Amino acid sequence: MTIADEFTWRGMLYDATDGALALCAQEPVTVYVGFDPTASSLHVGSLLPIMALARLQRAGHRPIALVGGGTGLIGDPSGKSTERTLLSVDDVDANVRGMRAQLERFLDFDRQPNGAVMVNNADWLRSVGLLEFLRDTGKHFTVNYMLAKESVKRRLGGDEGISVTEFSYLLLQAYDYLVLHQRYGCRLQMGGSDQWGNITAGCDLIRKVAGGRAHGLVLPLVTTAAGTKFGKTEAGTVWLDPARTSPFRFYQFWFTVDDRDVVRYLKFFTWLPPEAIDALAEATERQPGAREAQRVLAREVTRLVHGDDELQRAERASAVLFGGSLRSASVDDLLLVFDDVPSTEVSRAALLTMNVAAALVHAGTCASKGEAVRLVRQGGVSINGERETDERRALTTDDLLGASLIVLQKGARDRRLLRVVEGL
Repeated sequence: MTIADEFTWRGMLYDATDGALALCAQEPVTVYVGFDPTASSLHVGSLLPIMALARLQRAGHRPIALVGGGTGLIGDPSGKSTERTLLSVDDVDANVRGMRAQLERFLDFDRQPNGAVMVNNADWLRSVGLLEFLRDTGKHFTVNYMLAKESVKRRLGGDEGISVTEFSYLLLQAYDYLVLHQRYGCRLQMGGSDQWGNITAGCDLIRKVAGGRAHGLVLPLVTTAAGTKFGKTEAGTVWLDPARTSPFRFYQFWFTVDDRDVVRYLKFFTWLPPEAIDALAEATERQPGAREAQRVLAREVTRLVHGDDELQRAERASAVLFGGSLRSASVDDLLLVFDDVPSTEVSRAALLTMNVAAALVHAGTCASKGEAVRLVRQGGVSINGERETDERRALTTDDLLGASLIVLQKGARDRRLLRVVEGL
């Protein structure tokens, strides 16, 4: 497929300036996407533009990943109903440093002749003078032009309005495009559909200042069929940094996506060809309970972001979570599965003086011994995944998983860990 066919079939093309796709079909193009350094890690909401850059690189084009070390100090009003919290210079610089390794999972920085480039707009924006910027860039934009942009109009219609700081963001992003056009010959900028106004402003500035023709292409904003924001869970944002979202939780995010979303996400976020995705779509229609499409999606994206070793750990831990034997799992895998489960420490000597009821109370599973007795007799308690029938049974070392853990469960969801700590 041509890149136009690829983007269209995968549903990645929301809009483009006239001639953008034709240009990509005719010759190698340098293309850039900007990434906002508001956190120390990229998140899954960044994956679609990253994959767009990677697809273009595989098609022979040269990608530029621009991190906003300068614009990050201002904040983009696009898609925001309120003013962003401004970050310090040190915070922004620290966040920028964390992005290169994540982008290397997708972009080849050594590939010739179209190796990826990472640039930081702090290199030019932090040194430009205000008067110089207003004279050389601001004069090319009227206030009426800026007020007509959707990101500005939306904020003007709200209760808080928009500050001069964020109002100026469009000019800064347009200036970024001009700099990249002059230094790298960049002729295509991509971003989410909420970036259309900023991108076309850059195209206009390049035409006015450099006499060149530049293009824009915007991607759809990813949503869920249920109407919730993509990449948000009850636990918060799903990050690419394993220290912020473990590979196991990352895998689970993809494995649990709605049947209505899974095929779209396979097209967006994997390298699978059309025939493979079509087959998975048919499998979802025929046997949705098997979740085969979700399993493949989780496997492919986790491998891309975290590598094969972490994928294997995540799959082992998932097997435990969905009915596998707890006794066959390693302590590391158990801790992955139950990393968000409340835990209580206990010495080995103290544990061996407890019966089941006492352990349930000690772990906080039950508020009293009486409640523990009732729950066990009603069949509502499991120890290490197995139904417990005797509240008076003494615990022994045979109850320990990996010589250090006991998993107590009340009902379907309420789990607690007892963790043996030597010398306590």
